[in-house]
Amino acid sequence: MLSRLTLTAALLALTAGAALAAQDTITLGLVLEPPNLDPTTGAAAATDEVVYANVFEGLTRIGPDGAVRPALAESWDVSEDGKTYTFHLHTGVTFHDGSTFDAEDVKFSLDRARAEDSTNAQKALFAGIDSVEVVDPATVKVTLKDADGSFPFNMAWGDAVIVAPESAANLATRPIGTGPFKFDSWTQGDKIEISRYDGYWGKPVALSKATFRIIADPTAAFAAMMAGDVDAFPNFPAPETLAQFASDPRFKVIVGSTEGETILAMNNKKPPLDNVKVREAIAHAINRQEIIDGAMFGYGTPIGTHFAPHNPDYVDLTALSAYDPEKSKALLAEAGAKDLTLRLALPPPTYARRGGEIIAAELAAVGIKTEITNLEWAQWLEQVFKGKDFDLTIVSHTEPMDINIYARPDYYFQYGKPEFVALMDRLTKTADPAGRSAILKEAEEMIAKDYVNAYLFQLAKTGVANAKIEGLWENSPNQSNDLTAVHWVE
Repeated sequence: MLSRLTLTAALLALTAGAALAAQDTITLGLVLEPPNLDPTTGAAAATDEVVYANVFEGLTRIGPDGAVRPALAESWDVSEDGKTYTFHLHTGVTFHDGSTFDAEDVKFSLDRARAEDSTNAQKALFAGIDSVEVVDPATVKVTLKDADGSFPFNMAWGDAVIVAPESAANLATRPIGTGPFKFDSWTQGDKIEISRYDGYWGKPVALSKATFRIIADPTAAFAAMMAGDVDAFPNFPAPETLAQFASDPRFKVIVGSTEGETILAMNNKKPPLDNVKVREAIAHAINRQEIIDGAMFGYGTPIGTHFAPHNPDYVDLTALSAYDPEKSKALLAEAGAKDLTLRLALPPPTYARRGGEIIAAELAAVGIKTEITNLEWAQWLEQVFKGKDFDLTIVSHTEPMDINIYARPDYYFQYGKPEFVALMDRLTKTADPAGRSAILKEAEEMIAKDYVNAYLFQLAKTGVANAKIEGLWENSPNQSNDLTAVHWVE
């Protein structure tokens, strides 16, 4: 009897141990499927949602608090003139294919990103680099054309991750980085799988495997969470159901802030949108709160410029474009704009599709007709972002501190005002915090008064997760789903 009891107890212990061990995998929901998995050549936020900090790493990285932290560079020195950064790299680091990481890979990655034929979506991050020099395998010296205190922050973007020359050509479909997870498979239209990289140089992650399931439809997302087919949905597309999850002890609702300025972008070089009065008229035709309530079920903060409200340098300029349909009609009359019909291109996210219907009705109320086209994400990138073939579109810019995009004349909404370009040049050369703050505020006002775009709301981070999951980020200081601290608890 004793031996049978002992055997039974042992079997129970083994069963319990196996059950606990099994809780090291996770399935996350993604609204948008990445067009590719190379963050150094693509502009899609969905790419970083999968690979940033998981598969790829940069010299520096963004932490959950938004602060710049060391990554592949364990430390760095800055010269007295602020032009030279010397990065001291971690040693013993390997890429997922077993090849060794060293300073040559850093030089290759930065030179590739800033090359004349570079396809990096954030090429401007590297424009200030004058030279990249390998001092020794663990040391790299980057000399800038001008002092730039934000350079470590620039190197923390997904667009600045370090890649190897041996694998760079195939990263879109076979990403090979130095991160704690390695890429396993991508079943297009369905899921992307990554698993723990046992040769990782840093602290091992708790998860042995992570699966990203692509579920764009809000109803399907809700069903998947309720059925347990998905363990967490960091950016949940059905905010109208959050109250139901909050009242269910199986789940927790995670609501935080993002860097996502959601805008009605306008093609500033295309008539009649090249007329500031027409752009202002469109801005005054829009009721921000109606969009937040109708499309986002109350989640979102109204904005009047391209800047995050949680940033200490934010200026509330919503009054400049307050909802005023009568003023909108008057401005259209002044501009001589009659019988306008504008094309409104909508990418897949909920905020765009639902918000677009509301905006179309609001524009119709002031006499502007819209022709709505629903685009898949790859189509939007090709037609709108790259081809600039649009009148209006709705998109959330989730990159951190990205007001400098307005200095790019070839950027998709085609602003690039010389005075604004000069402001950004001054910002780059200004190290004093008070001076930088003043320039940022001036920049916020300039684009708001030029009505470059209609500024809608700051996207809230509304997530749902199994109550036993810990370590998911509450806020989104960048576009990632960083899994390095994610684990299950009992």
